[in-house]
Amino acid sequence: MKTMFATLAAATLLTQAPSPAIAQSKVPAAIQYEIGFPNAVHHEAQVTVTWRDLGPAPLRVQMARSSPGRYAIHEFAKNVYALSAKDGRGRALAVTRTDPYGWTVAGHDGTVTVTYTLFGDHGDGTYAQIDAAHAHLNMPATFLWAVGQEKRPIRVRFVPFDAKWKVATQLQPTADRTVFAAPDFQYFMDSPTELSDFDMREWQVGDGPTRATIRLAVHHDGTPADLDRFAASAKKVVAQHIAMWGEHPAYDFGTYTFIADYMPQISGDGMEHRNSTIISQPRSFAAANFAQIGTLSHEFFHSWNVERIRPAELEPFDFTRANPTPSLWLAEGFTQYYGPLMIRRAGESAVDAYLRGVGSTIDALTNGTARSYGGPQEMSLRAPFVDAAKSIDATNPNIFVSYYTYGAGLALALDLTLRQRYPDITLDTFMRHLWQTFGKTERPYTRADLSHALGVVTKDPAFAAAFFKTSIDASGLPDYAPLLDQAGLKLRPANPTAAWLGNVRFKTTGSEVRIDGAPAPGTPLYRAGLDNGDQIVSLGGTPITSDAEAAAALARARPGQTADITYRQRGIERHATLTFVADPTVEVVRAETAGVTPTARQLAFRTQWLGPDTAAN
Repeated sequence: MKTMFATLAAATLLTQAPSPAIAQSKVPAAIQYEIGFPNAVHHEAQVTVTWRDLGPAPLRVQMARSSPGRYAIHEFAKNVYALSAKDGRGRALAVTRTDPYGWTVAGHDGTVTVTYTLFGDHGDGTYAQIDAAHAHLNMPATFLWAVGQEKRPIRVRFVPFDAKWKVATQLQPTADRTVFAAPDFQYFMDSPTELSDFDMREWQVGDGPTRATIRLAVHHDGTPADLDRFAASAKKVVAQHIAMWGEHPAYDFGTYTFIADYMPQISGDGMEHRNSTIISQPRSFAAANFAQIGTLSHEFFHSWNVERIRPAELEPFDFTRANPTPSLWLAEGFTQYYGPLMIRRAGESAVDAYLRGVGSTIDALTNGTARSYGGPQEMSLRAPFVDAAKSIDATNPNIFVSYYTYGAGLALALDLTLRQRYPDITLDTFMRHLWQTFGKTERPYTRADLSHALGVVTKDPAFAAAFFKTSIDASGLPDYAPLLDQAGLKLRPANPTAAWLGNVRFKTTGSEVRIDGAPAPGTPLYRAGLDNGDQIVSLGGTPITSDAEAAAALARARPGQTADITYRQRGIERHATLTFVADPTVEVVRAETAGVTPTARQLAFRTQWLGPDTAAN
């Protein structure tokens, strides 16, 4: 979340002892927050916030409806209750509420203190979770704010539930280990915080005045050896990111913090912030086979891409509504491409494992139906409907492909195309140009800026214009096979002789086998008229009462064959004839795996792109 560097001076003043003249005339009175957890076992926090030096007008306080890094509406006010207010002399003030999102306090004396109870028991990158083990706080889900007071500096005191609890946050520390500062509302709301008995590992990056500390604060139930192993992997991956970009960002207060929760009660997530990230998973390091490194890598890339290389539509972030941008294909999708790639280049994953992910991305884009309903900009603008947004009514899953997947596929295509067409130009070159032009200067970009930047990097504006016209404004994709062939890689059918019914699975309950998911247009089940939830009664004359029977019937079939199918749809038994087709799923493998010897040139290309063919796991 971008915050103006000029405001950081205010936060610095908060931790010093300015003269009374400076304190009164130069720095407005800080907003004071305090949060404690006297009823943590029942997931409640007690929050108090004080505003001073207010004008005579009524004070409007409210909870956010959106959160940095998320693009959907989230009604955080639903977990706030028992709210009361008093003035500077301790007198109770009347609180009125005319809408679900906030409260109005009138009749104050220039000081207002509001106290409320917060309930939180969903631990991820968006919400808050409070229990006897930790307080996992996303600020928009935790703290209300006052309209018109957003420029004021902030101080917050955390009162731990347990004496062993420490504080992990990107907020500026003070001499009091329980008190932290923020230069303004935007930075404060962008600063998730974990209070627990977490373990810490840290290391230095950079030299001289650019030197920074990378902190890995992990709340987990694993062993110290597990954390040491993960930290060693993280250190390699972080170094690879910095090497690709050429430098690390100038982290405010000289630190970047991975705030990690790997506890059974947590929900899996990753959420980027300016100088930190929340990464969470309910499995331990050992149970996940250290797969948490994938989220760590993705989120760390965001400290350049989206936190500083930032779409214009997200500046400034509006906490009262959804914050859409048509550029998530770059902000999230290109990050999705680079997260696994940095792990591969660091030697922390095997080439074949990396290629399985590449194949999955290409398969989703080329075999899915969503691109016929819109290109990457359209998919980006659908984010408010899909980014952890909850709704009761069903939506059509076949009209949307994630901007993560879409953008990763575009990044792959652009990277390999640049390497094919232009000597010494890669996607890395393009990203570094964006960093120097928009990231270090913190100048938000537009779609036109991106097209122009690609033309500058390639010295070929016509190529840039054609790429954006075909693959960004529209939904065209290149032929991946020849692009991958440069690296001695083969794009091929994964199951060339297998019969296929569609992109869905079957779910068995008792003796009933039902379709689990909506068949995509053009697939055999879709053409035969079947839909999500339909019960398969028989296939080819064989009764279907279990997963095993469904799998056996499919295994007996061959592409091109037909079979009668009986199914029950919303209480009505129906009959149809379906035609099996060949499984269209594709995969990417090394030429060696396909029985072809790659050339020295292909191997050199592969190494330059993916790094040496060695891996730690």
